Formats: sequence, structure tokens, C-alpha cells
Amino acid sequence: MIGTIAKALRHPKTCYPKLRNKPDQPEFIYICSMAEKTKRRVMVTGMGVVSPNGVGNSAFSDAILAGKSGVSRISRFDPDEIPVRIAGEVRDFDELAWVEKRDRKHVSRVLPLAIAAGTEAFRDAGIDPASLPLEERRRFGVIMGSGGGSQEFTEEQYRLFFREQYKSMSLFCVPTGVMGALSSELNVRFGLRGASHVITTGCTSSTDAFGYSVRQIQSGRLDTVLSGGADAPIALGIIKGFILMKILTDSWNDSPEQGSRPFSVDRDGFVLAEGAWMFILEEYEHARARGAKMLAEVCGYGSTCEAFHRVRLQECGEEPARAIGLAMKQAGISADNVDYVNLHGTSTQLNDRIETRALKLALGDRAKQVPMSALKSQIGHPQGACGAAGVAATIVAMKRGQIPPTINLTNPDPDCDLDYVPDAGRKRVIEHAICNCIAFGSKNSALVLRNCA
Repeated sequence: MIGTIAKALRHPKTCYPKLRNKPDQPEFIYICSMAEKTKRRVMVTGMGVVSPNGVGNSAFSDAILAGKSGVSRISRFDPDEIPVRIAGEVRDFDELAWVEKRDRKHVSRVLPLAIAAGTEAFRDAGIDPASLPLEERRRFGVIMGSGGGSQEFTEEQYRLFFREQYKSMSLFCVPTGVMGALSSELNVRFGLRGASHVITTGCTSSTDAFGYSVRQIQSGRLDTVLSGGADAPIALGIIKGFILMKILTDSWNDSPEQGSRPFSVDRDGFVLAEGAWMFILEEYEHARARGAKMLAEVCGYGSTCEAFHRVRLQECGEEPARAIGLAMKQAGISADNVDYVNLHGTSTQLNDRIETRALKLALGDRAKQVPMSALKSQIGHPQGACGAAGVAATIVAMKRGQIPPTINLTNPDPDCDLDYVPDAGRKRVIEHAICNCIAFGSKNSALVLRNCA
């Protein structure tokens, strides 16, 4: 039986045979358990960054370790008519360096951000996508996360429509506005013919894209994936929507760099942000065969849903903790093996308090011994791209042996009493790290990364 299955599969380590016996029979269980034990390893071999506090890996790395804020007064439009006037914008970014001028009106800002980060990820991995043979391009996918995709583009099309400026509208207003178009644009740009998927699960989007990418590689369907996250939600209508929800801070318009304040008792909402953080994920033997450098191994992923509310979290923190526990279990580690946690840390009263509680549940007594930090204190909240941003920050911490700080933590909340590495970075050798994310709709997702140094 096992020999027959092995011949039928391209990769016999996978667990997708057509069996005559029922799934609950011992032979099926044995085969699946063997597949789990021998699954293909997934490595990060390239990284590219377009962030509010630094464009490019080097600039981003230096900025986050120095605690440099990328939050500033909104420049995309005049914000004086609204109470929230700050955001994490990517300043001095030349969109036309990545999208031709004649095409710019037909695509969202999120596309040049993603192309720029993806191009650097390829370069960092030592891969020229244009030179890949056809068979390799067919086993090279694009699986990315985005919370809003081209939402700001769609908002602009509606603005033109209701002002009856029809000739100024894009003839691609419908296809560009579809969420799945974002990955297709990247497939076309880089000539990749594998799976082309956009995972959109709110703030956990890019974390879930990582998890989905890993499973595609582990199953043998793909060898390599361009994964990560990109979002560009800084538009008037989108911000007005968040203002209606009363979850953006309006207290720091005169001091933008201090606006994002995770775990501080005076926090009163998050700072909206944009950016792209893209990665090359590659099967271990495939990467080793071409002599690739390996930045980190993605060795665990967990995801849960509280089934509680479209926005709020349950106070108990049990489901975020369970997502972390699932990721740790898949990675084969315990709380004693965790050296660092990159937190979701949005700077809202509810999220920060419950995430703290979840980490205590997941790590037990060790929670107060593990250093943790919130990248959003420096860049704001880039929505569905935030999980990928956290992965990038964690890889930087692993490579540099230094944890980026949580800035603006001037007055710690008594309910948020873990080690958030306030104000200044800290030297630390990191072997295993957790990257945590929480989203609207009761969603929770976590990754475990292992250092490859």
C-alpha cells in the first residue's frame, strides 16, 4: 500500500493519497503521521522592505534597532478637515520607478510598494526571476497577504464617478479593485506561473499567507514562493471609516512620532500605516542545492478564531494563546525555547491588554522572562501587512543579535506588565522567536521562526 502511494506521488513525503480504506483506519493514520514527521522544511532566503521608517533592508534594519519612528503628518491629502492628521506614510518613494507612468492611473499605490519590496527580496535571495527555466517558474508561486488590497484605488474611482468625471476613471476600475488582482500583477511582473493567491483575513493576512505558503511547499505543490504582505490604506475615506470606529488616536497630531504607544497607559488608538514586506520562501533542499543563504526557518504556524465579535476580542485571551501554542507545537518547542516575541501591539486599550494576557497563558511562568517588542510603536499599523513587517523585524533581530525596542512606552499600563524592551534595543542571541498577530473578526495567528545563523 505504502509503495503504491509513493509511486503515485511526486513527493512521497506528502499526505494526499487516494486511499481505498477509510481515513480513520490505522494504515491511513500511519501514513499521515510519517508524512508529518518527514515534511519538507521551509526557509526564508530573501527579504525586501518598503517601510515608513526605511526603504530597503539596510535602512529598515538600522531604523528599527535605533527606535526611529516613521509616523508623520499626512501628506497624501490635506488632513485638516479630520481629527486624525498623522499616519505611517512611506515618504520619498518614487512610484514611477516601479510602475510605468501610463499605467499608474490603472493600479493602486499598493502595487508599486509590493513590486519594490518583491524586487529586493529576489535580489537578496540571489534569484533572477527572468532567467528561471519554465519548470521552475511553474513551481514558483505568489501567495501574499493584504487587508485592503486596492481599496484606496477603488475609493478614488468612486470619487471620480460621483463627481461625474468619467473620463478620468480607469477602464480597469473593476479588475484592479478585485483583491486577487494584486498577486496576479506580481506573477506577471516576475514571470511566475505557480499559484497566485491573496490571503485577506484582516490584520492576520500576511501571517496567514506565510502559513499557507509553508503548507504549499511542505506538501510538494511548490518549491518556492514570493510571500509577505502589502497594504496602502492611507486615503481620506478609509481613515474616516476608522474614525467612526473610534480606534485611531487623535491626541498626537502635534507630535506624530509619539502617536503610536503600545502598552502605555495613555494610549488611545492606533496609527494607520502603509508599506510592503516581501520574502522568498524556499524548500530547504532546493535552497541548499543552489547555495542560498538562509535567513530563518519558518517552523511553526497556528491560527484560531474566537467566534466572538466582528471587532472586539474576548477578555480571557484563550484563543490568541491557543494560536501561539499551536505554532509552538508544530515547531516542536516549549516556552523554555522562546527567546523573543514580536507582538501585535496595536496601541489600543483592548488589544494590548488581552495580548499581554494571551502571552501569559501561552508561555506560563516564562512570559515575564522573555523579551518582547512592538514594531508598530515605530511604524504604525499597516493593516494586513503587519504580520510580514513583524517577520522582517524578527529576522533583523536574529541577524543583528539585537532586539528592536518598543518606543513611546513612557508610562506603562499596570495591566501590561511584561518585558516590552522599552526605549532602547537590547543585545540578545535569538534561536526561536514567535511572531504574533490578532485581527478583526476574532482571528488570531502566530508563527515560529528559527534562526539559521
